[in-house]
Amino acid sequence: MKSPWRILVVSPLLLLPLHSSTSRAHDNQPGTIRSDHYTCVGCVLVVSVIEQLAQVHNSTVQASMERLCSYLPEEWVLKTACYMMVHVFGADIIKLFDKDVNADVVCHTLEFCKQEPGQPLCHLYPLPKKYTRSGAGICSLPFLAKICQKIKLAIKNSVPIKDVDSDKYSIFPTLRGYHWRGRDCNDSDKTVYPGRRPDNWDAHRDSNCNGIWGVDPKDGIPYEKKFCEGSQPRGIILLGDSAGAHFHIPPEWLTVSQMSVNSFLNLPTAVTNELDWPQLSGTTGFLDSASKIKENSIYLRLRKRNRCNHRDYQNISKNGASSRNVKSLIESLSRNQLLDHPAIVIYAMIGNDVCNGRKTDPVSAMTTPEQLYANVLKMLEALNSHLPTGSHVILYGLAHGAFLWDTLHSRYHPLGQLNKDVTYTQLYSFLGCLQVSPCPGWMSANETLRALTSERAQQLSETLRKIAASKKFTNFNLFYLDFAFQEVVEEWQKMGGQPWELIEAVDGFHPNEVALLLFADQLWEKVQRQWPDVLGKENPFNPQIEEVFGDQGGH
Repeated sequence: MKSPWRILVVSPLLLLPLHSSTSRAHDNQPGTIRSDHYTCVGCVLVVSVIEQLAQVHNSTVQASMERLCSYLPEEWVLKTACYMMVHVFGADIIKLFDKDVNADVVCHTLEFCKQEPGQPLCHLYPLPKKYTRSGAGICSLPFLAKICQKIKLAIKNSVPIKDVDSDKYSIFPTLRGYHWRGRDCNDSDKTVYPGRRPDNWDAHRDSNCNGIWGVDPKDGIPYEKKFCEGSQPRGIILLGDSAGAHFHIPPEWLTVSQMSVNSFLNLPTAVTNELDWPQLSGTTGFLDSASKIKENSIYLRLRKRNRCNHRDYQNISKNGASSRNVKSLIESLSRNQLLDHPAIVIYAMIGNDVCNGRKTDPVSAMTTPEQLYANVLKMLEALNSHLPTGSHVILYGLAHGAFLWDTLHSRYHPLGQLNKDVTYTQLYSFLGCLQVSPCPGWMSANETLRALTSERAQQLSETLRKIAASKKFTNFNLFYLDFAFQEVVEEWQKMGGQPWELIEAVDGFHPNEVALLLFADQLWEKVQRQWPDVLGKENPFNPQIEEVFGDQGGH
């Protein structure tokens, strides 16, 4: 699924999108979305926060702007950029609020929001008046230009920005580093990386970064041979969209009644991960879940099953990815057919083939079953040329997005909870008007359009099922799994939860961390029951590995 707003950071006065760097991944999709439309959304969000901070703290607008800046970390010059934006735009914002206007009016006045010729005036609050004043993006500030350019390159290529030996693995966490794929344990040697078969059983070095190396002094046998030989090591690779990457904007960034300096501690990490959180995703997450539920990611389950799988994960996901561009993502995948272990690849483009930015007639812009068939076959052929023999590929069906409107439309968005003035219906309408809606087909008051979108999603899922049932490849087995929507909702309700709690609160679109982990649980259980060979053996030497190597070097 696509990143709904592409915001660089809920930071300075203007939490402006790094629009060019996070540009829509499906470049061949019909229709063009102007980057300043994302800027408009970012402006309205941040100016709303400023207004609410003044209300909650009974302070001036100037004080609330400075308060917001004070909450931001120094890292990535976020605090400095914030104060710079206050210096540039603060006086105008104060004057506008003195006229008792709302965030829409402010952003239209400063021309961060613009009305296109012949198009309606887009607004989240009551219809604003027309004002004039020109504005500029945060990346136009000279001291941020270099940072923005680095982030653009990392996102465009889907490989680590910091990778000394160019093996596609990094010792740096973000900017496509080890939050996205296993941490490199020697960034000066391109023959050392996660997922490879051990070099000489790693008697003298850890060539595959799983933390197991050296020779047992008791018998002279290398530990890798003793503990891992015959254990069927394998990695996990996700080819996904923004749901797989775990797109997430923390609600505390917009909840002014609880806002403090602690609210933005994770902001630098989020900015340099494209507002994605793959380190907490359902497929490749390796950190303890922030949700505190017991379910783990697919990677952590594979690692627990066989400690020889340590660090062997790759999240090759991208905001905006779909079947139309997945083949290009494979270029960033790291797997050597001769030198590396087999892998489990999950293809999970669960929304963007039916979700697009087309405001008028979005159905005509959806991927057809015939197009999906051709796109996926090309992708599978490319995988067959990359993956070692003995690998497995799972095609995952599309989402059931009608759930979004049914569950959320009458609820208050985090931005509207203070004054009870912004519902998800209003949010969906605002994003749709700007043509930056993540999915106008499902995030719509038009019941017929929602039904047509669901119908096409079902057709595409059936196409994936047919491909899995009819196609064979030399280097991997092919499987299909339905999007386990109803099972996840029922499981969450058994745990005492409500369905709306499974959706990202800020964007009102993506599955949140709880949902992703529950989907992972359903996937794991079905694969274990239907195709247990996919997961490999349980390694009987896991206790010994832990005893000798501890946490194996972390991640």
